[in-house]
Amino acid sequence: MQKLDRKSKTALLSIGSNTMLIILKILAGVLSGSVSIISEAIHSSMDLMASLVAFMAVRTSSKPADREHPYGHGKIENISGIVEGLLIFIAAGLIIFEAVKKIFEPAEIEAAGIAIAVMLIAAVTNYFVSKILYKVAQEEDSMALEADALHLKTDIYTSLGVGIGIVLIQLTGFIWLDSIVAILVALLIVKEAWELCRNALEFLMDRRLSDDEEQEIINVIEKVKIECAGEIIDYHKLKTRKSGNIRHIDFHITVDPGLTVTEAHDIVGCLKKQLCEQLKKTRVNVHIDPYNHPEDEDSVDYSNSL
Repeated sequence: MQKLDRKSKTALLSIGSNTMLIILKILAGVLSGSVSIISEAIHSSMDLMASLVAFMAVRTSSKPADREHPYGHGKIENISGIVEGLLIFIAAGLIIFEAVKKIFEPAEIEAAGIAIAVMLIAAVTNYFVSKILYKVAQEEDSMALEADALHLKTDIYTSLGVGIGIVLIQLTGFIWLDSIVAILVALLIVKEAWELCRNALEFLMDRRLSDDEEQEIINVIEKVKIECAGEIIDYHKLKTRKSGNIRHIDFHITVDPGLTVTEAHDIVGCLKKQLCEQLKKTRVNVHIDPYNHPEDEDSVDYSNSL
């Protein structure tokens, strides 16, 4: 049985908090008759499903590479980001449907004090849990946990928005404000879902690493080139991508043709060692070109050269 790692334990925390908040919001929604609180319960239900997806994703991504997946299982986290984004879109649609229906069938808000208290509890709970998720997501470089944290961060704003809406209803008597707040909550959720899906899709399409990370790579190569005192003539065809939390770096080096295989191998080993020390969770592939050796005609590369 696979032991729970740090990412999996953090995902379980999100599952537990979402379950508790769903129960509280449903009770508050039934007691108060507030469609905006019911919409929050729907949102939290989707968040719970997203947390379950995140949990399964981080469990799978932690598995080592195998025969069927020689590059590891990291991209499952990017896939989970898209799934979580689609779940948010569904939640937003359900919220808007219920809110529009409530405009034509308004109902008085009851037990307003309980409703406001539940929204405050939800906001505070999600604030602390999202902080934990973001911290672990950054330290472990986990897109699945970052997506889950983004859900909870949005919940903070939506819960506060619903609470403020109920307060305004009590002050003004305008019941329709409840539906307007619910629709605004849904629109905020749609924006979150779009950003999440877009970011996850870019990583699935093997978007290169950031300019800062590529500059770090270049700095390391330059440093090793100087240390090798003329044995590395140049470097080119740098390509980078990310799969889950693993960075993949590929590039060519041109070396002195007089080097032995062992000497060239040692240079590659030095490059890999220093790059992996500089950029954690990195896999490096270096192709050696002897000086004045033409590229294979059938090896066409469309990437930008350095």
